[in-house]
Amino acid sequence: MINGKNYLMKIFPLAFVITFMAFIPSNLKAADHEDAMNLDQVTHAFGWNFEEAEIQTQKVSEGLYVLFGVGGNIAVSIGDDGVLIVDDQFPQVMDKIQAAISKVGGVAVDYAVNTHWHFDHAEGNNALGPQGTKIVAHANARADMAKGGVINMVIAKYKQQPYPEKALPVLTYDHGMQIYFNGGEIDLKNFASAHTNGDTAVFFKKQNAVHLGDVFNNSGYPFIDVGSGGSIDGMIKFCEDTLKHINESTIVIPGHGPVTNTETLKEYISMLKTVRSRVAALIEQGKTLQEIKDSKPTEDFDKIYGPETGSLGFINRVFTSLSE
Repeated sequence: MINGKNYLMKIFPLAFVITFMAFIPSNLKAADHEDAMNLDQVTHAFGWNFEEAEIQTQKVSEGLYVLFGVGGNIAVSIGDDGVLIVDDQFPQVMDKIQAAISKVGGVAVDYAVNTHWHFDHAEGNNALGPQGTKIVAHANARADMAKGGVINMVIAKYKQQPYPEKALPVLTYDHGMQIYFNGGEIDLKNFASAHTNGDTAVFFKKQNAVHLGDVFNNSGYPFIDVGSGGSIDGMIKFCEDTLKHINESTIVIPGHGPVTNTETLKEYISMLKTVRSRVAALIEQGKTLQEIKDSKPTEDFDKIYGPETGSLGFINRVFTSLSE
């Protein structure tokens, strides 16, 4: 079992980088990658080693755990009905994920909810789907998985291949749905196109917990996939609407970074709104993207979220979403 942000940053820096984190490897520059990379190239560029990767487990409530590894945080519900997970990382570490689940009393994964379509949260579908796991996601996320596409991470582009039929969600929704599992209600809600056009917040009512996927990044500035329908306004709305469905005691599970609380989510929303306001004002003044970046609109937040120059283009994505 683990706890603590510093420990996580020490153990998993590269997992955080790929999904919109604070350190850009020197061999990844936008000018050097005119063509989109495949998964093998991304793996090499970021120095991932699936064989040496470790899965760490944190119990956050009775019957609810969070697994940290290579990719997005995995929530795990274990009980009499079986195992339900939220997000599933990569097939290359699925044996380790399933071993970690076994250690806390689970067996096979019955349901896997994808918070969105990005590879570091849903690539594990390729292992789980053929095993008979029922995959659940927003309808737009399924559509994006089925067709694939290029994810513009600003410093580089990644070409996500279409998922085969057995790796696609078999249960989808548009606005919300409920799953009654392990003695409690699990609510799936989409409040807006935020990180992507198909984000899901997963509310574990029994444990008073919520998994927000990459709409909430607790390890640095977030990434907004504008090319997939994301926007800064949608990020703010999604987070604010989430607050309306939780309370001060709710356990908040981010897409990346340590498990936290409502207060941290409120501070994150404040940062989003402040940066959005500053960038919008500069756009109104006719400033270019470079001029806006030079004005350092995130400087007073850098001590919390890390230098913006090291994120996957947060200001760039805010500017782009507001301009479009």
